[in-house]
Amino acid sequence: MATFSSSFLGCKISHTDAQELRERLISDGHIESEGAVDVAVINTCCVTHEAVRKSRQEARRAARRARRVYVTGCAANLEGSFDGLSENVEVVRLPSERAAGFVAGAVGALGCVQADVGLDRVRAFVKIQDGCSFSCSFCVIPEVRGSSRSRPASAVVAEVERRVSQGHPEIVLTGINLGCYRDREAGYGLSRLVREVGAVPGVERLRLSSIEVNHLTDELVAAMRETPGVSPHLHVPLQSGDDGVLREMGRRYDVATYLRRVERARGFNLTTDVIVGFPNEDEPAFERTLEAVREAGITKVHVFPYSPRPGTRTADDDRVPAAVKKERSARLRALSAEACRRRWARKLGRTETVLLDRPGRGYGDDYSPWLVEGPQGQFVRVRAHDVTEEGIVGLAA
Repeated sequence: MATFSSSFLGCKISHTDAQELRERLISDGHIESEGAVDVAVINTCCVTHEAVRKSRQEARRAARRARRVYVTGCAANLEGSFDGLSENVEVVRLPSERAAGFVAGAVGALGCVQADVGLDRVRAFVKIQDGCSFSCSFCVIPEVRGSSRSRPASAVVAEVERRVSQGHPEIVLTGINLGCYRDREAGYGLSRLVREVGAVPGVERLRLSSIEVNHLTDELVAAMRETPGVSPHLHVPLQSGDDGVLREMGRRYDVATYLRRVERARGFNLTTDVIVGFPNEDEPAFERTLEAVREAGITKVHVFPYSPRPGTRTADDDRVPAAVKKERSARLRALSAEACRRRWARKLGRTETVLLDRPGRGYGDDYSPWLVEGPQGQFVRVRAHDVTEEGIVGLAA
């Protein structure tokens, strides 16, 4: 028997990969623990230089408290990211679908195994797709994750049924490039999968993690509107509101296309990603990004100061000074905070269903954050009483 710890850095996909390995080790008879352990697994991120730095830092910390450390995930597949660490650290340079099996095999299984293992969170993230076959000039993900590939629809539905039986009422479908989901043999695209998963008994809420704007089709929006329990929320990366910057990024749309396509989801809560300080972004280009965020009706903006990634086409180009990136990031975050508060304020006096996923906190149907007391892991009906910087203050309805 081995004691182990499992942690992750980065996105929801990193979380699902870490969770798969955690479940595998527990089902093999090992004991999850904190502090000093036999085995520590760190699922890493490399989307920015800062993410790699934090991943290395986490691996170094783990090496001091664990006999063996396995480093998996995106940064593990980025050459040289973990050079120079101590001898008890092993970097697993394998695709995500093989990493869990490799680590579990190295640790070894016991004779007595547990039949089922639940998740450590209220919402269940279910990975349906991995990898990306496109080539944005700034992005290292195709190198470390490989080309796009999808899980069979039957496997996705079976996992959803298992998560519901474990007590997870909300399902989040996630992937690196979710709109590329295809099960050609069974005749599934993302729209059909949304309808199928939404029909699974016990799925009270269904949400998509992120969707590229080129995949935001009328068919998908219709599936989301017509399937009971689907969250009216879409996270649609913008990256920039300037056509010149988008061309240099290698994105496959212009601003007019983005605005036209998100209009299909009118009424949804729209959130996005924006990269600030891309090499050819000047002040007018940034101002156009602010205007695009306003015109699209976006609320929450996840702001990423540009960070050159090794092996990408823009790896050696970082012209915008750090101070300018910081200032633009602050302006964009302020715009986002204002847009969020406006949307939240429109809910005052209204009643909504909130899933409490942490003590005193939860998310409404449209993924707006609420501050409300109640039983963790349960849906509660609350009335919007006030608005703060952190979310909507709710009282029991």
